[in-house]
Amino acid sequence: MKKILVVAPHADDETLGCGGTLLKHFNQGDEIYWLIVTDMSLESGFSASQIQTREDEINNIKKLYGFKETYRLGFAPALLDIIPMKDIVVAMSSVIENVKPEIIYSVFRNDVHSDHAVVSDGLMAATKSFRHPSIKKMLAYETLSETEFSLRIDGKSFRPNVFINIEGYLDKKIEIMNCYQSEISEFPFPRSEDAIEAQAKYRGVQAGSKAAEAFMLLKEIS
Repeated sequence: MKKILVVAPHADDETLGCGGTLLKHFNQGDEIYWLIVTDMSLESGFSASQIQTREDEINNIKKLYGFKETYRLGFAPALLDIIPMKDIVVAMSSVIENVKPEIIYSVFRNDVHSDHAVVSDGLMAATKSFRHPSIKKMLAYETLSETEFSLRIDGKSFRPNVFINIEGYLDKKIEIMNCYQSEISEFPFPRSEDAIEAQAKYRGVQAGSKAAEAFMLLKEIS
């Protein structure tokens, strides 16, 4: 049994990036944990109705994945780049110390959304091996509507080198993503059923399977 931590700047990133992989881990008997870095609030411009809808979505999704524990840091979305990095690192470190994960999945550093860059940088600082020796592997996932729109011409685009077969889990991943009613829309919107399925099949072609999720290996200690 392994302890798996998925780090999501915003609720829905975990499903877009590695929903099938999380379901596979759970099915294999691993413990999975969810760290959500930002939360909606009245102070950050969201309505009470939006906040309640998101709370309901998160509570539902926790059950669908079977998360052992969910951690929420409560930072304001789209404003992480003005929050002192020390505050983010300390908050992340506390969760990692509690969970003691062996594998961590997180966002790609060069995604378009500034929150993704901050979360990635904060996580690198919070996961130094001398502080958290439980961590043996870290991988970055791709997030539809963020990763593919990072039109980097300096070679720093998402270039996957790890593929996880999610045959048998794709339909459940899409079902879970549909729980985020305000985040999913009709194709060709990136966060649509068709786009999620197309991406999984494309990555599956690369991996020799019918459906896959792709990652960049950031660190592995054996």
